This record gives sequence, C-alpha cells and structure tokens, in this order.
Amino acid sequence: MSETFNDFKVNVGSEIGALRCLIIHSPDSGLGKVVPSKAQDWLFEDIVHLKTIRKNEYDHYLKLLLYFLDTEKIQGKLKDLDKDLSRDFYKPGHPKFHNSLKVVELQKLLSDILINENIKHKLVASVCAMESCTYHLQNQLMAKSNTELANIIISGSMDNDRMIFAPIPNFIFTRDVAIIINNFVLLNKPAKKARFRETLIARYIFFNHPLFASYEDNILEIPDSLPQFLRPGEENEQHSTLEGGDVMVVAKNHLLIGFSERTSAAAINETIKMLFDRNVVEKVTVVKIPHKRDFMHLDTVFTQVKKNMWVILKSIAMIDHRGNGNEPIDHITEKQPEDRTEVTQFIKGKINQPIKFDSVEQLLADISENDLKSTEKTEIIYSGNEEFPYDSREQWTDSCNLLALKEGVVLGYDRNEHTINAFKQKGFRIIGVKDLLQKFEIGELNPRTLENTFITMPSAELSRARGGFHCMSMPVFRDELVD
Repeated sequence: MSETFNDFKVNVGSEIGALRCLIIHSPDSGLGKVVPSKAQDWLFEDIVHLKTIRKNEYDHYLKLLLYFLDTEKIQGKLKDLDKDLSRDFYKPGHPKFHNSLKVVELQKLLSDILINENIKHKLVASVCAMESCTYHLQNQLMAKSNTELANIIISGSMDNDRMIFAPIPNFIFTRDVAIIINNFVLLNKPAKKARFRETLIARYIFFNHPLFASYEDNILEIPDSLPQFLRPGEENEQHSTLEGGDVMVVAKNHLLIGFSERTSAAAINETIKMLFDRNVVEKVTVVKIPHKRDFMHLDTVFTQVKKNMWVILKSIAMIDHRGNGNEPIDHITEKQPEDRTEVTQFIKGKINQPIKFDSVEQLLADISENDLKSTEKTEIIYSGNEEFPYDSREQWTDSCNLLALKEGVVLGYDRNEHTINAFKQKGFRIIGVKDLLQKFEIGELNPRTLENTFITMPSAELSRARGGFHCMSMPVFRDELVD
C-alpha cells in the first residue's frame, strides 16, 4: 500500500467544515440512455442531454472541486482542458485522468478492486444474478479488463455501446450510496429497485478498497427487521430503507435523519439503535417531512450554509397545528399525517424520553446555538426569497440543496434567481463558476481565503435529474469546526 493510501482519512463531523475529500461520480453514458417511458422507473422526471451535462455543467463542478481540494491537479490547466474535446482528463482509466485522491471518482474505486480476481468473480456473479444475465454473458464479462468492466457494471453497456442491462443513472448522486459519520461509514439501503446495483457496488468498494482498509470495523450496515420478511408488498412499513439524502451530520455528536418517502420508520429505528450501541453519536433527531415526490429527501428542503445560517423551504420550516392561523380555514382544517412535518429528538441512554420540537426552525436554531456554539443569531434564508410561486418552483430545482465547500462558501444552481437574491441581501458575493475559476487561475481570488460566497453553477440539464450538489457529493473528510 502506498504512503498516499496510508494518509487517507475518513472523518466528517459537520455539514460546513472545510471539505478536504469527497467521492463523486461523473455522468456516465448510462445517463444518456434514459428514455421517457422509463424515466420515472429510473427516478428521473425528464430525459437529459449527456454532452451538455458533461461539458457545460458537471465538468465545471469537477474543476471547482479540484481547485478547492487538490489545487495542483488543476492549476494552470484550465485553458488546455477547455480546448480538449476528448475530455480525457475526466475519464477514469485514461492515462490523462486526474486520478485525485481528494476528489475521488467512484468508477475508479470500482476499477481498482476489480484487479483482484476473487473480488471480480464474486461481483460479476452478483451483478449477473441481480440483472438476470445469461451464463454466457457472465463469462464474457469475466474476460473484460478491470477498467472496461467497471464501466460496463455502471453504464449497463459493452462492446460498441450495446446495452446488456439497465443503466444506473442515479449513481451521480453519491450522497445516497453511503454517509460518513465521524469516522464511521453508514451504508445506505435504497427504497427503489433502480438503485439496488448502486448499493451492491458501494458494499464491495467500502469493504475491499485499500483506502478504507483501516475502517472495516467501522462500516455499518442496516439490518432488516424480522417482520419485514413475512409481510406482503415490496414497500411495506416494516421494510428497512434509508437513503443518504435523508442523513445530515450537523455536529460531531448529532445526526439528523429525514423520515421521507424514501426512508422508512423501520430503517430509522434500526439505525438509531446501531448508532447508539456503537457510540457513533449522542443525539439523533428525526425530521418527518411530507411523503411526496416534491420533498424527496431531507436535503431537498433544507441545508446548512454557516454555523448560524440555513436555507429552507418555508412550508417545511414551521409545523402547522390545528387552531393556529389568521383565517377561519386555519382553525377548521388539519393536515393529513402524511403531509405533516414533525421533529423528534432521541438522546443516547434516554431513548424512551424523546424531545419534541415545535418547528424545524427551532431545531436549526438549537443546532446552531447549542451544538455548534454560535454566538450570532440564527438566520434563515427561504427558498425563492419567500415569494410565491418562486418558493416552490425553486425548491423543485434544488434551491435548498446546497453543498458547502467550507463555512459560508456554497454552490447551487444558477436558475434559482430569487433564492440567490436572498443570499445577496444577506451580504453574499454571487459569482458564476466560470468567472471564479478564471479568477483562481490568475490569482485574483484564492479558494483558501474566499468567504461568504454563493457560487452559481450552470443548470439547464443537471437540474432535470432532480438533485443538487449536496446530492452529488459524498464528503469523506471535513476539517473540524473551530469554536
């Protein structure tokens, strides 16, 4: 094992500590094969244009990440990269691939473990069983090189782009594959069949790649509850499903879990017990959000910007109670259980004495002031700048799904203009990613000294996939926050 591998560390204790390492997956050819009739089965709202996503959108995301996390891989190369139509710098397995160990590509990790013939045989057999492949095809796959095979397993295509099984287009949302909680790895369990292969790949990577060898005892898997095996229906209430977009590490001692359409009560129950038994955290707060496609995950309705600042959808921020309001209808109607927002906090050692919060805003203020020791008043930025109908429109295109590169420096889609204006009113610098990269290149700005900045990312195609940059990131290491 190389010295670089030995230096690799896993530790995430906040949402906003300076990001030092993360795992991503650049859009592969499978993303360009989603057809309208299968889009919703593959959890997409629309089909996307692959070339536009790559060159005009995601490539800028990768370059930005490298500038913040692994500067020597990118500095001085922007002009040449923009001219290179082949995009070899972005292709895992190509000699010109960036191969960063700070901006880590999932496909490269998969390719690495497939060098081992025993792992290769087991994974190919597992994938072929999952996808009902023929035995002849299984033997064909075994004959492929590790780099070819990694691409095939992810894209679903081989030999001149011939499809042999379905792609996994959601693999770009690496947050849902696994979550790093302090120095533990929580492997997730997706709710939809379209994502089962992603889970299998993640399990093989985390248990077999040298980068994670010293953390094998800290890899957590969520068990299914016993009744699940005896109840009818693929999505019965006892089924354990948990996706990473519903998990937020807001402090070293405190984890949030969203009870959403994708994360089940059974999985939350098992996860809380496991986290407390292993002394991973001391508090777990469950935020029940409406079980609707609009609010797919917890990180689609709020994310953190600074110790004392959050961006959130207003309708989720305050919990509606019957009898509260300024109009008659507010006193005579009540939201259905599936439409309500509820906040329940569990403390290690006092699991039978949960604490209820009156609102999500109250929870966020408690995290800022008590967990993170912020001495400043907690501030809330609302999606769409709290203007109808832009609040809901922009939440749909991930105005609340921001990735913090460090405290106060976040990136999000440029199309959410009203939300961006709310940041501007709070004193944030608003700058497009292309302009920012050029300023980094000429030394006019420096990622290490950048503060209070909203970086706008091109979003014509990426936003169609219903996920923002929080979804498209799996933080592996963040600096600890300083009080």
